[in-house]
Amino acid sequence: MAIFLRVSPAHHISASPSTVCRGVFLALAFAGLLAGCKKSNEYVAPPPPQVSVAVPLKQEVTRYLETTGNIAAINTVPLVARVNGFLYSQNYVDGTEMKKGDTLFTIEPPPYYAQLQQAQAQQAAQQAALIQAQQQYARQSTLRNQGVNSVADLDTAQAKMDGAQADLDQAKSSVQLAAINYSYTQVKAPFDGLVSAHLVSVGDMVTSSPTTTLSTIVQLSPIYVNFSVSETDVQRIRANLRARGISLAEIKNVPVDVGLQTETGFPHAGLLDYTAPTVDPTAGTLSARGQLSNTDHVLLPGMFVRVRVPLGKQPNAMLVPDTALGSDQAGSYLMVVDGTNTVQQRTVTTGPLVGTLRVIDNGLAPDDHVVVDGLQRAIPGEKVTPTLTTLAAPPDTPAPAAAPAKPAAQ
Repeated sequence: MAIFLRVSPAHHISASPSTVCRGVFLALAFAGLLAGCKKSNEYVAPPPPQVSVAVPLKQEVTRYLETTGNIAAINTVPLVARVNGFLYSQNYVDGTEMKKGDTLFTIEPPPYYAQLQQAQAQQAAQQAALIQAQQQYARQSTLRNQGVNSVADLDTAQAKMDGAQADLDQAKSSVQLAAINYSYTQVKAPFDGLVSAHLVSVGDMVTSSPTTTLSTIVQLSPIYVNFSVSETDVQRIRANLRARGISLAEIKNVPVDVGLQTETGFPHAGLLDYTAPTVDPTAGTLSARGQLSNTDHVLLPGMFVRVRVPLGKQPNAMLVPDTALGSDQAGSYLMVVDGTNTVQQRTVTTGPLVGTLRVIDNGLAPDDHVVVDGLQRAIPGEKVTPTLTTLAAPPDTPAPAAAPAKPAAQ
């Protein structure tokens, strides 16, 4: 940058030598500062971005088979009329839970009570006739021993006594049949369960042939969960049972956990109740069933649920935060920082989720440094500045409700 000093010839300024020297010195110094600004700026690269890395957490985890299933009632029974008559009363409120033996409907008892009394009276008459026949036979037997009467008289008394006994047996059967019909006038709950809305109103005529359905009772506790297992999973389960020393006869000791679509985890616990003896060749699946206590009646028949069956424990499984995983067309991957602080993309095979951590089955070494924070700054092939952190173990999973006791054979 040039400095021009212009002095007008019309205005001559007289100055002392010292003043001139000071002006020249200041001009030269100013020119030197301006000359220093002429140096060009050099580009300085920014430091590598900061990321947080951690080595995989190693701990024992339980491997599960997870599938879907449907809830089904253990018992669902339509309540039907077993005698003819007018419906006298409905003895429950629609949709309420009733206990085994509770009377739900009453069907015109008087005619059937009268039939019972008639049969009982007939039984009493036959009982008296039998006593008389027995006494007559005893007299004829005594006379025969004394040689007073004939053998034919004794045989006649014997036949009358036997006939009276047969008539009494028939009368007893009539009493029993009348008592059964009279009991059918009280429609009772065959088990504890929830009773549906009534289908017949009080005063309507109901019949036993054709049968009139009055309502339906559904048992909700315990309850079944039905699900299917693929042929491959069946082989895995059987191999795991053999490894654990569990025979097929002991398979009902295998836990089954269930969760609704709106629930977190699998809060409903039960036991495996049944497995089909054969694999369906069409679908390639094996039908299985679990039984759960369902004391709170949260599970209802027909519900679609998630089912989990433990396959066994895996020692020293490697876990990383599920948020550290990415996915592309090749599958799941993790960002790993190598010894030169260079980011590498590592394709991995994932396992189950344990809390917020994901099990990594293949593709990861125990001493790998996995990027767990700052993933948006971790670009494959680029340098980073890693900060090592320690992964916290996932919190213990809350213990599910106690499994139901095995029911008695019905």
